[in-house]
Amino acid sequence: MTSPVIEIEHLVKTYHVPEREPGLRAALVSLIKRKTREVKAVHDISFQVQPGEIVGFLGPNGAGKTTTLKTLSGLLYPTSGKVEVLNYQPSKRERAFLRQITLVMGQRNQLVWDIPAADSFELNRAIYGIPETEFRQTLQELVELLDLGPLITKPVRNLSLGERMKCEIAGALLHRPKVLFLDEPTIGLDVTAQRRIREFIREYNARYGASVLLTSHYMADVEALCKRVIVIHHGRIIFDGQLSALVDRFNVNKTIIVRPGDEPIETARIAQYGEVISEENGQITLKVPRDQATRVTTRLLTELPITDVSIADPPIEDAIEQIFATPDEAVPAN
Repeated sequence: MTSPVIEIEHLVKTYHVPEREPGLRAALVSLIKRKTREVKAVHDISFQVQPGEIVGFLGPNGAGKTTTLKTLSGLLYPTSGKVEVLNYQPSKRERAFLRQITLVMGQRNQLVWDIPAADSFELNRAIYGIPETEFRQTLQELVELLDLGPLITKPVRNLSLGERMKCEIAGALLHRPKVLFLDEPTIGLDVTAQRRIREFIREYNARYGASVLLTSHYMADVEALCKRVIVIHHGRIIFDGQLSALVDRFNVNKTIIVRPGDEPIETARIAQYGEVISEENGQITLKVPRDQATRVTTRLLTELPITDVSIADPPIEDAIEQIFATPDEAVPAN
């Protein structure tokens, strides 16, 4: 059996956050005796990622996603638990480990602002000790895959956000890492740039067999790249499985798409059968409880002048939104 590339067992990461009352007196007291509050950013989580797997790591802001990625990449020490990546302990920051992983954060810069990206790439080559021939070959592949063209010769400050993000990703992959930790790599990008980066991640994974742990608030990224997703909520994993199973488990509704016949149907009349969520292109979309979908569909066909009706699962965003909006104690365990 193949060993997992990433293995986490009962990981806990706790911060001690200073806090005090407002006012001068409280400030003076805090100089002598500081009061802190314990915050568990990650609470007893366990999962594995296999070689070549692309896994979506989902959760609202503050759920513990970035803390987990920083722990996996060695930027943070775990409070307790086992953390291994490629059979290394990330917190030791061994050179052989660092040469095989990369962390890309959509809101952080690694490229030097006032010089061309190509110069930053040369710096990375020196840092990682990449042989010249291998570096040139990899850079050419990345330029082609990401369609960088003349961008790498421009000062980084002159690039658009999408252009800079593509160069950031190229710079992070020059050493051909086996494990990619991608934290919101498409944040703030337009639809075209998002699609281009998704295509690149898929191609890189196929070409090099790299394992990818991806966080994103854009469900299009997750649907396009990930068969498996892990959902973390208030520092705890509440789901780990196939993306399709996530919808089945957490989405309690179905959508019914109705296409009226030649005779118009008033919205108020349709609304008697469920919640009308859209009316466009000559069809009306209803949201109904999952266990009532078949009965409501039968009623629509027999009671209204319609030409077609179909049942579908709501967008995955609805399931995710429902999870994130649920109080921690009400979220079912995985």
